[in-house]
Amino acid sequence: MRVKTSCLLALLLAGCQLNQTAEQTTQNDVEVNTPQQQVTKKKPTVASKPVPVERVVEPVVITPQEQEDVWQRIAMQLTMGIPKQKSVDYYRTWYLKHPSHLQKVAERAQPFLYLITEKIEQRGLPLELALLPIVESAFDAFAYSHGSAAGLWQFVPATGKMYGLEQNFWYDGRRDVDASTDAALTYLTNLSKRFDGDWQHAIAAYNSGGGRVSSAIRKNKSLGKPIDFFSLDLPEETSGYVPKLLALADIIANQEKYGIQLPAIANKPVLKLVDPKEQLDLAIAAKYAGLDVKELQSYNPAYNQWATAPNGPFQLLLPVDKADTFLANAAKHRGEGMKLVRYKVKSGDSLSVIAAHHNTTTKVIQTANNLSGNSIRVGQYLMIPTSVKDEKAYVLSANNRLQKTQSIARGKYKLTHTVARGDNLWTIARKHNVSTTSLAKWNGMGPRDTLSIGQKLVIWKNNTDGAIIRTVFYKVRNGDTLSAIASKFKVKTADIVKWNDLSNNKYLKPGQNLKLYVDVTKVSV
Repeated sequence: MRVKTSCLLALLLAGCQLNQTAEQTTQNDVEVNTPQQQVTKKKPTVASKPVPVERVVEPVVITPQEQEDVWQRIAMQLTMGIPKQKSVDYYRTWYLKHPSHLQKVAERAQPFLYLITEKIEQRGLPLELALLPIVESAFDAFAYSHGSAAGLWQFVPATGKMYGLEQNFWYDGRRDVDASTDAALTYLTNLSKRFDGDWQHAIAAYNSGGGRVSSAIRKNKSLGKPIDFFSLDLPEETSGYVPKLLALADIIANQEKYGIQLPAIANKPVLKLVDPKEQLDLAIAAKYAGLDVKELQSYNPAYNQWATAPNGPFQLLLPVDKADTFLANAAKHRGEGMKLVRYKVKSGDSLSVIAAHHNTTTKVIQTANNLSGNSIRVGQYLMIPTSVKDEKAYVLSANNRLQKTQSIARGKYKLTHTVARGDNLWTIARKHNVSTTSLAKWNGMGPRDTLSIGQKLVIWKNNTDGAIIRTVFYKVRNGDTLSAIASKFKVKTADIVKWNDLSNNKYLKPGQNLKLYVDVTKVSV
C-alpha cells in the first residue's frame, strides 16, 4: 500500500514537471512573436526619395479668332472640299503664276477683310465667302463691270435695289462696304436655302442667277445625269466662277505648300461705322477725323459726290482710332457740315442748269430754298449747298474717277462725243467704227448702260502720222456733194456718211450741218 502510494506520488510529481515544461515552451513560443521581438528584427528604415511625376502638358490651342493674321483665321475655317478638276487646277496655276495679283488683292483687302470675316462668322456661313470679293472685284471697292455691276460684291442695279441698296446721284449702296456685305450675305444665304444647302450651287447662282442654275439642274435630272456643280451645263463665266473660288481657298489654306505668302492683315478691327446724323461735306468730315479727303473716300466709296447724301445715309467707315475724335467734332460743330452760297438767278437759268453748275441736284436746291416746284425768276436769290473745296480735291468722286478713266490713252488720238437725243452706245460705236464694249470701257460704263443728253464720251482712234483731230461742223452750201466735201477736208466719203448717219439719205440740203473729224495738220479750218 505504501508502495502504491509512493508510485502514485512519483507519477503526480512527474506530471507536474511535464506541465511546467510545456508552459515554458509555450511561453518561449509567444516571446518570439511579441512586438518587442519584432522591432529588434526589423531592418533600419531608410528615407525614400520622391518619385518624379510626369506632367502631361496640353498643347495650347489657338482658335481662329485668336490668330494674329486674318488670312490664318480664315484658313483655319475653310471647309469646302477641293475636287480634282481641271478647271480648279487651271485657276490654281494661274494664281500661283501671278503672285503680284494676289499681293495687290491683299493690299486692297486690308481695311475691309476683318469686317467681312466678322459678319460671315456671326451668321455661321462658310468662310470661303470671305474670298468671294477676290473673284468678283479683286477687292476693288470702286469696281464697275461690263454688266453694270458695282462694288466689292458686284451687285447689278436691280438685285442691289432688291436687297435694299439705294442708288442715286449722291450715293450708291452697292459700293457701301458695310451695307453691301450685309446684302451679299443675305442673298447668298437665300440662295443656299434655295439649293438645299449646296454651297457650290448657291455660289454659282450668285454669279449667273438662281433661275439659270435651277434650269441646269432640272435638265440634268431629266437626262439622268449627276447634278453636282461640275456636271451642270452653265455659262462659261459661271463654269469658271466656282473653280476660281476653290482654287483660292486651297492656296490660302496651304500658303507654305505653294510657296505663297500673302501680306499679313492684323486680326483686329480696322474700321468703325459712325453716324453723324446729318449731311456732311466729305472735306469737312475728313477734317473732323484728322484724315485727308482721299483716304476718307477710299473707306467710303459709296458717296459719288463731294458730300454724303442729303437725306441719308450719313454713316461713314473710319479708322477705329479716329472714330471718337470725329464724333466729338461732329457734335461740337452740329449744323456746320455744309457750305451754303448765295446765288442770284440770271437770265436763262433754270434749276437744272444751276444744279449742274454747282455739282448738286435740283431737289437739293428745292429743299434748301423751300421750293415746291421748278419755277424761279431772274434776280431771285437762292441758297446753294456747295463744296468747301475745289472739285479736284475730292479725288475719288464719280466725276474725278471718270475723268481719270477717260484720260487713259487707248489709241493715238481722242475724240469727244456729246450725247444727243436718240444716241445710245451702239449707234455711237457704229458711227465711229469701234466696238460697243470698247466705247463703254473707255467711259467707265457697261455696254447696256443708258446715256443722258449732253453727256460727254471719249472715243479713241489709232493713227500713225501724228494727226491732230478736231471736231468740225460744216454747213452745206449750194452745189456741195459728199465727195467734194470729203476732198476738201481730206476725209473719206464713207466716214462722212457714218459720222452723220446718212446711210439712208446721201442727198444733201443747203443749210444742213455735217459733223466732221478733221486732221488740222493737213487742212486749214
